Amino acid sequence: MAQHAMQQLNQTKKQGGATLIGMVIVAAALIFAAIVVMKMVPSYIEYFSVKKVLQAMGRESLSNMSKKEIMDSFDKRSSTAYVDVITGKDLIIEKNDAGETVVSAQYQVVKPIVANVSVLLDFNASSDEK
Repeated sequence: MAQHAMQQLNQTKKQGGATLIGMVIVAAALIFAAIVVMKMVPSYIEYFSVKKVLQAMGRESLSNMSKKEIMDSFDKRSSTAYVDVITGKDLIIEKNDAGETVVSAQYQVVKPIVANVSVLLDFNASSDEK
């Protein structure tokens, strides 16, 4: 009986579990990932607003509008959509192969994370995207 108890004691000594240091490292990694996500989400929400405004403009007849009118239309729409990252002056207004006016925006957002660590986000939206 004593030998059987000794074998069980030896088996439990061999078993390992999560250490406190391991759990702290995992928790720190999860917290860092959560901070990064929380910093990036507002930029993506604003990007989808820019995209929505450009797509709404694309449903209109942009070919009949001057560049100034297109910029003013974007500024009016973006103010109601809470878009602050770009203005009508930042838009790229071109004609596509079919001769239709296409409005697009390309911009970058830098979000500081911790100390001197930042994330650079590149965005590209167009009025002819579906």
